[in-house]
Amino acid sequence: MDDSDLSPFQEVEGRWHRWRAHIAATPSLNFAYRVAVGVIGTLVLAAGIVAIPYPGPGWLIVFTGLGILASEFAWAHRLLHYARKRYDEFIDWFLRKSLVVKGVSALLTCAVVLATLWLLGTLRLLGTWVGLDYSWLESPL
Repeated sequence: MDDSDLSPFQEVEGRWHRWRAHIAATPSLNFAYRVAVGVIGTLVLAAGIVAIPYPGPGWLIVFTGLGILASEFAWAHRLLHYARKRYDEFIDWFLRKSLVVKGVSALLTCAVVLATLWLLGTLRLLGTWVGLDYSWLESPL
């Protein structure tokens, strides 16, 4: 099979593997690469964990961070598959629940978001933008 028989994705994957093998052949470069992947993956994972209770792609960011880590670390690869399986099981369970349970979950999510915005002082800031000056909008922090 020559290179013309490969799909564009296979070509990119082949280049990636050759590039990674080149890095792995130099121990100091390989160590630096693994440290960089570990730091970047951990930062993305942490950002995802912080974003989970908020509307938006919190879990997607978590899985992206785990995917980055899994590209170099076997423990992260196992954790990624475990987390994906548990996430899928939870979503399947949640979708089978009644509208009341889903509504309570939405209210709890809103409460977490509002409490965080209040603690960070964002509600006070937004209040001043629209002319609201209530003392309870002020963050206790």
